[in-house]
Amino acid sequence: MSEDSPFDLIPSDAIADGRATDAYFERTVEALDHAGKNPHVVAEVTADQFPDGEFEVLAGVKDAAHLLEGLPVDVDALPEGTLFDGGPVLTIEGKYRDFARYETSLLGFLSHASGVATNALRARRAAPDSQVFSFGARHVHPSIAAMVERSALVGNLDGISHVAAGEVIGREASGTMPHALIICFGRGEQEAAWRAFDEAVDADVPRIALCDTYSDEKDEVLRAVDELGDALDSIRLDTTGSRRGDFEHIVREVRWELDAHDREDVGIFVSGGLGPDDLWELRDYVEGFGVGGYVSNADPVDFALDLVERDGEPCAKRGKLSGRKEVYRTADGAHSIGLAKRSAPDGAEALLDPLIRDGEIVREFDLDDAASHALADADRVGFE
Repeated sequence: MSEDSPFDLIPSDAIADGRATDAYFERTVEALDHAGKNPHVVAEVTADQFPDGEFEVLAGVKDAAHLLEGLPVDVDALPEGTLFDGGPVLTIEGKYRDFARYETSLLGFLSHASGVATNALRARRAAPDSQVFSFGARHVHPSIAAMVERSALVGNLDGISHVAAGEVIGREASGTMPHALIICFGRGEQEAAWRAFDEAVDADVPRIALCDTYSDEKDEVLRAVDELGDALDSIRLDTTGSRRGDFEHIVREVRWELDAHDREDVGIFVSGGLGPDDLWELRDYVEGFGVGGYVSNADPVDFALDLVERDGEPCAKRGKLSGRKEVYRTADGAHSIGLAKRSAPDGAEALLDPLIRDGEIVREFDLDDAASHALADADRVGFE
């Protein structure tokens, strides 16, 4: 256990000075130093060597840049939010020993964030006209909650739920009430819980009543309508999957009853184990979704870092492509990979841009710009 914290956390200074690494990189640096070797290399971070039609969203570039800042290297990278399909997403050029020990953290920053952003964008595309919020921070170690929430926003979700993560990334967390609030008042006292929330919580917070704690969803919804009247903005259904039955039918029934009682203005939010298929199925009846584990528990993108040039000559291990590469967006929206020393395909746009020059970051990082870029790129490549 760390002397500084009762929690199992890697301190920031361990990441910054390269101690957050796999042991064999330390051994490698020792061996190269002993042998007097420190070749000038080009290293590339890739997932797939060739395009296969499966696009993913690049995220984590800001953290990667700050990790490598101050090292005597040049780095190029795709803009954050770019959809990629094979080939390098980041390239490092410099003396190998100067950055070798940072590989573990570099891949971790890019791999995990890109997986989260990719699933967030899939959820976004499944319900483009609904609000979709990230509710999954509870499923991950709290030390990475800010990464999860930022990456979810890169993937174009509308909001986040984690308070401390919001403080880190400069966004206000959203959320209204859990079942625990209702249960604290007791069975039959749902109205008292809704009323206490309405009386206590800041007026800027939407009045979204959770309506499936003890009784039938329709029953609790109509009781919330009677109790809160015009103050009620929306209702939320978070019915556990084991009791849900035909969830679409339940949601449609609730919508019908709200309309029948002249409350077309009351929206419906749903949450609880939802993925893109659920959002697609329910989006015509639902104003907003809370998506949790599908986004926060996304599989990391399987990035690897490989040396592709040594002292100006192409090199690579078996199964990897030697030589420095460029990646392109072609006129028809495809992803193309070619040797950097060759001409670009006709009408294609080169995607790798400078990130670090001689240790200095030469790019700004704007979350809204990354999200806009991801959405526009998704349209260009037909991402679903």
